[in-house]
Amino acid sequence: QVQLVESGGGLVQAGGSLRLSCAASGRTFSRYTMGWFRQAPGKEREFVATIIWLGGRTTYADSVKGRYTISRDNAKNTVYLQMNSLKPEDTAVYYCAAAYSKITLNPATYDYWGQGTQVTVSS
Repeated sequence: QVQLVESGGGLVQAGGSLRLSCAASGRTFSRYTMGWFRQAPGKEREFVATIIWLGGRTTYADSVKGRYTISRDNAKNTVYLQMNSLKPEDTAVYYCAAAYSKITLNPATYDYWGQGTQVTVSS
């Protein structure tokens, strides 16, 4: 069974950095697209970044482009989200997700989800 476990969230001041990790297990992920999404209170879950495991092609939301970097470590079966120049509007619960054999930004089409990790950016 697939498990995605996020870690690395926390409280940071505006302008600071955090690195989120998503440890994936239970499957070979070479045919998966891995995504990071976030959900702020009262808002819908939104796409942040994706990476195609095989090949490493990445896509970013406009709101994080140039500040966030998604990457993966094949040996550790882990996906990372490096977040720099954080802003208060980046405050949200961040989720890791996996989509089998599809390239997609739509959270409704992802097959597996982690439990989420809180990121809070103070002004």
